[in-house]
Amino acid sequence: MALDVILVRLLIVAAVASVLAAPGRAGATAGLAIGFYNETCPNAEELVLEEMRDIVHKDRSLGPSLLRLLFHDCFVRGCDGSIMLKSKSLKGERDAIPMSISLRGFDEIERIKAKLEDACPLTVSCADIIIMAARDAVHLTNGPRFPVETGRRDGKVSSCADAENDLAPPNANIVDLKTYFSFKSLSWKDLVVLSGSHTIGRAECAAFAADRLYNNSGKGVQDPTLDKKYAPDLRALCEPGNKTDQTKAEMDPGSAYEFDLSYYRNVYSNKGIFVSDQALLDDRWTHDYVARMAAAESPHEFFDDYAAAMINMGRMEVLTGDNGEIRKICSAWVD
Repeated sequence: MALDVILVRLLIVAAVASVLAAPGRAGATAGLAIGFYNETCPNAEELVLEEMRDIVHKDRSLGPSLLRLLFHDCFVRGCDGSIMLKSKSLKGERDAIPMSISLRGFDEIERIKAKLEDACPLTVSCADIIIMAARDAVHLTNGPRFPVETGRRDGKVSSCADAENDLAPPNANIVDLKTYFSFKSLSWKDLVVLSGSHTIGRAECAAFAADRLYNNSGKGVQDPTLDKKYAPDLRALCEPGNKTDQTKAEMDPGSAYEFDLSYYRNVYSNKGIFVSDQALLDDRWTHDYVARMAAAESPHEFFDDYAAAMINMGRMEVLTGDNGEIRKICSAWVD
């Protein structure tokens, strides 16, 4: 949504903050629990991990893609599996341009869902499968495997307009980024920690080349903050003026399938691929976190922080109890 609309809504949030606790801060959101399926589908998490091992073994690029799918699901209407819904009129979340055009992993979520339906019919939600698969994507790239809360139910609404409004663009500055996250009751720390997800995966040139390489601020120049020795490597990949360039560049060069601290070292060295990565250096708190992780000898602090931030994100606007539904097929038609 337009930034001015977000700011208006933030004022509303601030007005009630003294009365209502911010979601995802004190205790679990009602209806969510670690081990929610222990009695109804005791092998659910193991089945997800088993499928994820095979998926990532066959195509390691699907791990980061499934992690990205979680972000798109949670930031639009909350973590409710609505990213999976299909629209015949092309007005669903997965139809949003340019936010969703390169999303992958839909078939893999459906594959995992089919396994769980065989084991426990109409029990495990698509929303929970997405978050478990994303957690295991991190684990299978040598990141932490942390407990995740489950118990979400699936949403029935999927809107292209919501996706276009609620997802921060890759060229967002730090003020905009903090505003988007604040509106979702996420903190500056959640922002800088979850940005660390860019330690794995690749990005299409169309998502960053114009802003970082060729037309920064509409001036027809390279972003002056981008490391000048690194820029030629990106220029060799990305065609100038091609707004649909699907050529992919590693978001964490040389370590694109290793969940580690090198993302923060690259950002601190002005080698972040997105404007939004570079923007983390423009705020005192996020800058200090990037600097500390860049200098850290061990990833343990980052891993602990990441697990906590994923819990916070996973609590956003969830449907539990009698709300929503448990779909047999995640990619159902919404219209």
